[in-house]
Amino acid sequence: MRKFKLFVVTLVILCPLFSSAVVHASVGNTWLNEANVNKGIISVKYDVKYNVNTKLLIAKGGEQYTYSLTGDKQGEVFPLQLGNGNYNVSIVEQTKGNKYQVVHKDTVMLDLTDSTTVYLNSIQNVNWNSTNKAIQMARNLTKNLATDTEKVNVIYSYVISNIKYDKNLAAKVPMDYSPRIDDTFSSKKDICYGYSSLFAAMLRSVDIPTKLVMGKTSYVDTYHAWNEVYLNNKWVTIDTTLDAGWKGTTTVFTMIKDTSRYVASKQY
Repeated sequence: MRKFKLFVVTLVILCPLFSSAVVHASVGNTWLNEANVNKGIISVKYDVKYNVNTKLLIAKGGEQYTYSLTGDKQGEVFPLQLGNGNYNVSIVEQTKGNKYQVVHKDTVMLDLTDSTTVYLNSIQNVNWNSTNKAIQMARNLTKNLATDTEKVNVIYSYVISNIKYDKNLAAKVPMDYSPRIDDTFSSKKDICYGYSSLFAAMLRSVDIPTKLVMGKTSYVDTYHAWNEVYLNNKWVTIDTTLDAGWKGTTTVFTMIKDTSRYVASKQY
């Protein structure tokens, strides 16, 4: 197999900058909606100030996820994907250089009996609803299918047959790039982040738990994104970006990849 050079924007990790430069501000929870914690998600609504770099930090144990807040008036949804227990949730604003102040913070308790529930939701970077054309396509493709295996196969085939790799975007991808599934669906092109978000959204919409995963793989030279799909009671690795590139060539490939060739650093 030939090696691909693919690009994906990485989410900023604030830990080295944040820990020694925090000024604690007000504490409150009107900004945080815990109504769907039983699904493994929280919602955050915050009026982001003009030209102020604003982040959401979600931490548990020694792990932390960092998200850029857009100030969406409807609120933005984020996963609690680090297992059951207490999560520290904070909104921070940049004050100067590498200094941030905490403007809100709270603790959320997660207690799920089925951890796959987390990966059925619409979240900030796998954002979907029933009006999206991509979701309507997923439901149309699968409406007469009985098994999850059949559904995964037909959606996988659609994605790798219709979405092309966007080399122009890869060459100048914005640091805060976040895919939108209908943009990917209508333009029929994206980078690996967009492929993975689209595939995850389409599968989640037909009740198949799917992760968007970021990290490294021996198949490509750069930071990459792919999916893990819960199929037949186990997580399997699927890489629609690679397979879209290989489709129509002499390269022999299968949908389910060798998990040992992938090393995850983040999953959503």
